[in-house]
Amino acid sequence: APNELWLTDITEHRTGEGKLYVCAIKDVYSNRIVGYSIDSRMKSRLAVAALNNAVARRGDVAGCVVHTDRGSQFRSRKFVAALNRHGIVGSMGRVGAAGDNAAMESFFALLQKNVLDRRSWTTREDLRIAIVTWIERTYHRRRRQAGLGRLTPIEYETIMTTPATQAA
Repeated sequence: APNELWLTDITEHRTGEGKLYVCAIKDVYSNRIVGYSIDSRMKSRLAVAALNNAVARRGDVAGCVVHTDRGSQFRSRKFVAALNRHGIVGSMGRVGAAGDNAAMESFFALLQKNVLDRRSWTTREDLRIAIVTWIERTYHRRRRQAGLGRLTPIEYETIMTTPATQAA
C-alpha cells in the first residue's frame, strides 16, 4: 500500500558554480518520488527538507518505514527528530550492503543518464529546474515501468488507490 515503505538517498552533480545535491524519497509501492530537496550544501537540512516535502505531499504517514544508507545526514539529530515528529520509523542499511537501497540507486542512475550527464550545467539553478522538470513531467507522468504493469507512477497510484483512500 502507499506510504508503507519509502527509500531515500542523496546524489550530487557538478555545475559551473559548484556541486548541487539532491535528496529524493521514493515510495516503493508505486516508485513515485514523494519528496525531494535540492541544495548547494549536503547538510542534514537537505534530508529533513525532503522528508517534510514528502509528508506535506502524502499527508498522514504515521507508521511508514523510511530506509536510508548510513550517511551522516540520515543519522543526524535533526533528521531523527523529523522522523519522530511525523511518526515515521527509521531503518538503515547494513555497512557495505549497497543492495539494501538498490531501488533508490536505480532512480539516481536514471536521473544521471537522462538529465545530469546530458550536458554540462553552468548554473545550479539551470540544473535544479531540469531535475524538477524531469521528475515531475517525465519520471512521474511519462516513464512507463515494467514493475508497474507498464504504467507510470501517477497512473499506477490512480488506478490502484480506491476512491475512499483518494478522498482521505
